[in-house]
This record gives sequence, C-alpha cells and structure tokens, in this order.
Amino acid sequence: MFENYKVFKTTVAGRPLVVETGKVAQLANGSALVRYGDTVILATATASASPRDGIDFLPLSVDFEERLYSVGKIPGSWNRREGRPGEKAILTSRVIDRPVRPLFPKDLRNDVCLNLMVMSVDPDCSPEITGMIGASIALSISDIPWNGPIAGLFMGYVDGEIVTNPTAAQREKSTLELTVASSAKKVVMIEAGAKEIPDDIVYEAIMKAFEESKAIIDFINEIVAAVGKPKFEYPSCEVDHDLYDKIAEMATEDVKLALDTDDKTVRDARLKPIYDRVFEALAEEYPDSTLMINECMYKLQKNIVRRWLLDEQKRVDGRSMDEIRPLAAEVGILPRTHGSGMFTRGQTQVMSIATLAPMREVQLLDGIDEEDTKRYMHHYNMPGFSTGEAKASRSPGRREIGHGALAERSLEAVLPSKEEFPYAIRVVSEVVSSNGSTSQASVCGSTLALMDAGVPIKNPVAGISCGLITEGERWMTMIDIQGLEDFFGDMDFKVAGTVNGITSIQMDLKIDGLTPEIIKNAFETTRKGRLYIINDILMPCIAAPRDDVSEYAPKMIQTKIDPEKIREVIGTGGKVIQKIVADTGAQIDIEDDGSVFICAVNKDNAYKALDIINAIVFEPEVGMEFTGKVTRIMNFGAFVEFAPGKEGMVHISKLDKKRVAKVEDVVSIGDTIKVKVIEIDDKGRINLSRKDCFAD
Repeated sequence: MFENYKVFKTTVAGRPLVVETGKVAQLANGSALVRYGDTVILATATASASPRDGIDFLPLSVDFEERLYSVGKIPGSWNRREGRPGEKAILTSRVIDRPVRPLFPKDLRNDVCLNLMVMSVDPDCSPEITGMIGASIALSISDIPWNGPIAGLFMGYVDGEIVTNPTAAQREKSTLELTVASSAKKVVMIEAGAKEIPDDIVYEAIMKAFEESKAIIDFINEIVAAVGKPKFEYPSCEVDHDLYDKIAEMATEDVKLALDTDDKTVRDARLKPIYDRVFEALAEEYPDSTLMINECMYKLQKNIVRRWLLDEQKRVDGRSMDEIRPLAAEVGILPRTHGSGMFTRGQTQVMSIATLAPMREVQLLDGIDEEDTKRYMHHYNMPGFSTGEAKASRSPGRREIGHGALAERSLEAVLPSKEEFPYAIRVVSEVVSSNGSTSQASVCGSTLALMDAGVPIKNPVAGISCGLITEGERWMTMIDIQGLEDFFGDMDFKVAGTVNGITSIQMDLKIDGLTPEIIKNAFETTRKGRLYIINDILMPCIAAPRDDVSEYAPKMIQTKIDPEKIREVIGTGGKVIQKIVADTGAQIDIEDDGSVFICAVNKDNAYKALDIINAIVFEPEVGMEFTGKVTRIMNFGAFVEFAPGKEGMVHISKLDKKRVAKVEDVVSIGDTIKVKVIEIDDKGRINLSRKDCFAD
C-alpha cells in the first residue's frame, strides 16, 4: 500500500532520530514523520500552484501546533480543545521561521505553509528542535524552491560543561538555553536565554552547535538524495530592471538628500513628494505598475544606504559605526503605579510599568511543557502612533508576543526568588515612539521599572543591537541600528545582559548565514554597548532598587509551615482561614510544600495574619502561658481556645486557688482568661491551669 515508504535513522546527542517518508500526509508537497526519542512530529510543507497577486514579499506561514494529547492532557479551555496557539507555540513558530525564511528565493511569491504538528513528547527530546529538523526535511525533500537544508540544536551549560540537547534533568540545572540553527557553511539563527553567562562561553557553545549540526545536515542530504523531488519552476517577481534604471536616473540625488537626516519624520516628509513625482512621471508608460514602482523605490533607497555604509562608512544619521544614539533614562514617571521607567534611544522611546501582586496571580499555563505556571510576565505593545501610522489597536500579534518574551527572558535571570520576594510580577512595555531597537529599549526600560518598584534584582540589564551589511566577502557591523539600517541591512543581532554576562540573544537574518568572524565581532560590539548603557545611563538614573515597594503595592510576607499543619490553618470547610482573612483583611495563599504567602494593604495587617498562623501551627509545650477564650463549660471543667484551632481543658480543680463548687462560679462562655500548659498526654490532649498563672 505504501510503495514509497522509507525509513532513515541516525543518532543526535546519543538519542535515536528516525525519519519516515512516503507514508503520512502524501498530498503535501513535502512531508515527514520525525521521531526523536519518543518525541514525534509530523512536518509538512505545502505551496500554492501560482504566486499571490499584489504582494512584494514571500507569503510564508510557519505553524508549530501543540497537541495536548502529546503529553496525555485534555485542554483546560471551556471547549476542551486546542484553540489559539499558546505563547510557547508562537515563539517556537518564530524560532523556526527565522532560519527558514532567508533561504527561499527572493523573488518567490507563492504561498508557502509549513506545519509542525506535535503528536508525542519525550521530555528528554526537545519538540522545538525536532520540529526545526522536521521543517528542514519537509522543505528539502519537497518540490518547493528552497536553499536548505538546515539543522538545529539546543545547547545547555551544566556544571561548567557545554551540553548538546540536554535532557530534562540537565535542563533543570542548566544556566544556558541556547538554540542554534545552521546550514552546512554558516550559522543562520541564534536564540538564547542565559543566567549572566560570559560572552566567550556563549560563543563557544554556538560554535560547538555549528560543528555538530553538520552531521545532521549530511543525514538530511542523504534523505534528499533518496526521496527528494525536483524543485518546481515559478514566475519570477524580480524588479523590472528597465523601470528601476529610469527611477534611479530621475530620483537618486533627491532620495539621497531625503535620507540624509537623523529625524524619521523629516525623512518621511522629504520622501513623499519624490514618490509623487515618480508616480506622475511614469503614470502613462506604466499605468498598472504601482507595486513594482514601490519595489523599485525601496530598492533604490536600500542601495543608497548600503553604498553609504560599505563605501563611505556613512550612516544616515551621521553617527560613526560604534556610536550609540543619544540616550536618556527616567524613573517614577507614573505616580500611582507600583514602578515605572522610561528609556529613550534617539527617536525610539519605551515606557515600562511594573505591577506587583500576590502569588495567587501567577499565570496558569496549558501547554506541552512540564511548567504549568509563570510568576514573571512581560508584555510588549506597539500601537500605530509609535511609527506615525493611523491604524486602530488590535490584539497583540506574533511580533509583539515575541518581543515581550525576549524582554521577559532577558530579565528572568536577575529576578529574586519567590522566597526572597514573594510577589507575582508583571511588566508592560509601551512603545510610544519607534525608530528601531524597541525590544532592546524595552529591556532597559523594564530594568528601570523593576528597580523603581523595589524589586531586588541582582544586577541591571541592558539590551543593544548590532547590524550588518555584506557584499560578497566584504562585511561590516554597526552598533544600535535604527529603522532604515534594520530595513535595508542584513542582520539584527540583539544581545541583552549585565556587567557579568549575557541574559538573552536573538538574531534575525536576511542573508544565508553568518561566519564565526561576524558572530565574534557582534559579541564584542554589543558587549561594549551594554556596559556603556548600564554604567553611564541606567545606574546614574537609579543606582539600586528602592528599599521598599510602593505605598500602592500590596505588602507581602512569606513563611513556611509543616505541610502536615496545612489542614489546621485551613480548618474544616475553610473556616479557620476564612476567619483569619475576615479579621485581618489579608489574602493568604498556601502551597502544598507548606509555603505560605500573606498579602495585605499594609504590613501591620500582614503581620497580624502571620501571628495568627504561627499561633496555629506552633507546638505548645508544658510551661507555656497563653490568653485564651472559654468556648465550652462542662461539670468537670472549662475548655479554652488558647490559639486559633487549639483548645485545652482547665479542670475545675485548676480554675482557682480556692475550692470551686461550680465552674460557672468562676468563668462563663466567652470569658478571656490566662492559662498555663501543665500537661500534654500521649494522645496530644492539652491540660491547662488557670490557678498556676496567679502570682504567689
């Protein structure tokens, strides 16, 4: 039945990698069932038969689809089925998109859909890496034009050693989370989170991944040789050279003048009449070529900027290659928020706002990872007005989610533990003006906001980007790229970190990869930049986190109790804990390990709740004295609650120094009396004495 069914096997990091073709999803242009350990992903690549009209870009979509049956879960949504992809799935889609996209022909306009369906998950074998390898295989064996293959590896740093594709146990201890995608000759994508790892160690890990990826690429090439299809022909959407030459002749000098400014608003204003004049001049000869004229104008600007950089070392805003735009930092700009900061870099400006909340407000996750909560949340918004566009606000897209996650990863390494600082933390970065590097400005602004909120971060974090221009063997990098250098350049290499080391990396490429020399140069460039920002901009603005949280932030204290005592604090039907909440106004969260988080409007109320909890969980000892309330009266004595949930009995003979005929002659229900523990029997029953509290 499956005449073309083939199986290919190899090992990666000591675990089996098995690829099956010719059996599943045969109607796609290319498909493979990829098994890495017990992780199984169905990878498919599909392309439309003809180009899409009216576009000037490759319409590529990459979808990493998490199926919760892969980890034996039923979705927690109301409909009990997977819906909109979660944040982790979106981020993985972006990680796979970035190395794949630059390797398509620049003039391809056919729709291309890449689908990676996660069907089974082995915690020791990363679905993300399996998906990246599967994407490369599906595209390579398909008839879709693509200049792969690529391979991906995940690198960790465990006990001082660089580890390839670490297991789940190793990832728990790893201080590095590095994903590297490579072609046979170059590195095509880098994504990293790290706990202040020195630059040279991260570079070494990248190079190790690059070398070890070559064996996977050789394996993929064997599959292509066995089952690969010839690539289909497509109508080229390359720029009309005659039209471009005419536009270049009439507009080059004017465009140069328009671009030669550090003000995006001025640049846009200068370019508008040039566009109008070009369209008017070519309207009769090229009546239906609006898209192509726009493409030619884009190419003309790109050529001018690249020639300036490569031939004259000239940047559009007049800076030198290693010069950062003017910077400014402020804190405490919003009076009622828990913490706020604003970071300005040239015409890029980001306001970050920190909010502190009880631990009960951590984010619940419903994905294929073992992690089910998130304590630190970072969200990024970029409204239309930030770029001068008149467009309505919508829910965040993949770019906004990606930028927020990058800033989140950049700062996670320096956050205090929940034991040190028992808060859920959310930071929102509002991009109020954008001319390049907004994600890294978000990192800087969020450092300011967290310190202003009194979050005791270990070290300030700064982010900076490095750009690249290439031409054949020639290349050059420049620090702190602005919008045009991003649009017309070949790379956006973003690095965030502290004075001690790197906390995150994200590399976006428009070319077929980077050599080790370029990567090393980018590391050196960004390290100098982030140290300057930390030492000369952030620290002079706020040298250390505030000593205390804002008066408008909830006050949190944390304690630990014996897990066996949890039921005593909660009480039957929750009566005890509900009474504590009613009496103090505090919110109380108790975890299974006995961690107790108390939140109140002011510290006095929080400590009042803590005192009550301590009174409940403590173990009374003979000789201790308490003030308690009479709860029951019997013929033989009175029962006294001397601590919440703790009761003892005062025998009638122990009520007073003189003989007592009736218990009611001395105490009534509701009376407050002083008692002393005189005995705890082998069943835990507590005997109290009132008369032993009297002075002799």
